[in-house]
Amino acid sequence: MASDLLTSALLTMNHLFSKTLRAFGCAFALCLTSLTSWAQSAASAAAPAPTTEQRLAALEAYVTNSDPGKSLTGVAGPGHNGWMMTSAALVLFMTLPGLALFYGGLVRKKNVLSVLAQCLGITGLVTLLWWAFGYSLVFGKSFHSSILGGSEFFFLKNVTSAPNTDYAFWVSHNVFAMYQLMFAIITPALIVGAIAERMKFTAILTFVTIWMFVVYFPLAHMVWGVNGFMNGLANAQSTIHAIDFAGGTVVHMSSGWSALILCMILGPRLGFGREKMAPHSMVLCMVGTGMLWVGWYGFNAGSALAADGIAANAFMTTTIAAAVAAFTWGMIELVFRKHASILGFCSGAVAGLVVITPATGFVNSTGAVIIGVISAIVPYIFVTKIKSIFKYDDALDTFGVHAVGGTMGALLTGFLATADVNPNLLTNLKDLLGRTLWVEQLKAIGLTLVLAIIATVIIAYLVRAVVGLRPTAEVERQGLDINEHGEEGYVDI
Repeated sequence: MASDLLTSALLTMNHLFSKTLRAFGCAFALCLTSLTSWAQSAASAAAPAPTTEQRLAALEAYVTNSDPGKSLTGVAGPGHNGWMMTSAALVLFMTLPGLALFYGGLVRKKNVLSVLAQCLGITGLVTLLWWAFGYSLVFGKSFHSSILGGSEFFFLKNVTSAPNTDYAFWVSHNVFAMYQLMFAIITPALIVGAIAERMKFTAILTFVTIWMFVVYFPLAHMVWGVNGFMNGLANAQSTIHAIDFAGGTVVHMSSGWSALILCMILGPRLGFGREKMAPHSMVLCMVGTGMLWVGWYGFNAGSALAADGIAANAFMTTTIAAAVAAFTWGMIELVFRKHASILGFCSGAVAGLVVITPATGFVNSTGAVIIGVISAIVPYIFVTKIKSIFKYDDALDTFGVHAVGGTMGALLTGFLATADVNPNLLTNLKDLLGRTLWVEQLKAIGLTLVLAIIATVIIAYLVRAVVGLRPTAEVERQGLDINEHGEEGYVDI
């Protein structure tokens, strides 16, 4: 009987407790809902929803690639973002496999894999450097310096999918960082052409590591950083009011002049001037050239950082300059050598692409034709005449095409740039445009030359002292493929 009474009492208490708990839960939920509604109302009162006019203005800004204002802050534009991701892939395509095949076809078959390995190795190395420090040193600004960026983006910290509006209103910050990484990759890879077939793999990686910190990162910040020393387009307080749309100074001059100095310090290949060192596969060279040309649309048109009218103009001028230069080089050979070679057409196309690079978003179609003709004639003279006179072993003509072409392109940009193509030139350069802009270009050329040459001399001798630059004579005779990489590009079956 006592147990029945106890059981009944417990059941009654459990029932009352359950009802109390449910009542408390309902009250708590109602209170929470009220608080949430109140908070949302307070937030709405503090930050009212964008008006229809503001939304329409932001949509118009998306179309015109301009500041969206507060209504769409932190939102990437799908079209612009899509184009920039495509452009990043195209620029990587220039190195892998474009440049690798272009250079690989031009060397002797015993060294073809060494060129591929150097391009792959540089790609991995530079990606790590860019992630850790490089991007921040180029596009940061916490150092408040016109020479070097900052530390705020070390290890890509805070590099998210929201745009970095210092550089692009509608492109995700991480997409922008990856796009610029592809430029950082191909620049030192270009140097490989001058020292092909005779530099140790470990020496190349050591040289590139130091060179990126001493030459590329500072130079890229000076030219493209929002507070850069030579960024005349975006920085009203720049010391040198120069312009470089896609890398005449940053990419081609820096790599080309460094390549010349490095190949002279390294010395010529064994048998240079006595043995035949003809390209082993013009087919690979032609395939690589085509890949470079296609990828260059991402390089040049992508440098508009939007799918807009300036990008469209860059697409057009890139096409015209490359085609005109390839044709002109071929016709020069036909007239003076009685044949138009595949190597000549390929060299002309690449030279045209190099020279138009700094000008592509600033010049019109006529300017592109002028650049195309000049970019065939002058590099042709350096490749076929000057090199033989001074007897430097620029194995694959990196200096003759990239250094000479990049320098010439930077100067021609100062004469041919027009605000009809790029109205942004009127923001900070209105008084220089069509007058003395070429003088500012000369200043930028001079500074780039000094930095690249002096730094390369110091780095080359340092690397030579620490790890050595060249393989043994026996290794060089047998080929770098089998000795440095344990493989052969072609195996007879």
